[in-house]
Amino acid sequence: MTTEEIKEKVIRVVQTVYDPEIPINIYELGLIYNVDVAEDGAVAITMTLTSPNCPEAQSLPLRVEQTALSVEGVTSAKVTIVWDPPWTPDKMTEAAKLELGFM
Repeated sequence: MTTEEIKEKVIRVVQTVYDPEIPINIYELGLIYNVDVAEDGAVAITMTLTSPNCPEAQSLPLRVEQTALSVEGVTSAKVTIVWDPPWTPDKMTEAAKLELGFM
């Protein structure tokens, strides 16, 4: 399996992770900034949270790592939380904005 195929599968499974306070998956919310897959199958995910005070700040990154590890070909997964650029509703997909009534 190529690194691009692994990346696509990781993105698909990450779309099953939801912010418990918002009924939209974290990918559609725009919380995932980047997914990198190395040749050895190591996955590095850069993401943010809606707020530094998010009650899920400890558990959500761990859930994302565990979900990524479930993909065939992934040998390790590491999530890095960043605050720059900060998350804004503009980062949401059109579908997420529609679902939440932002359009």
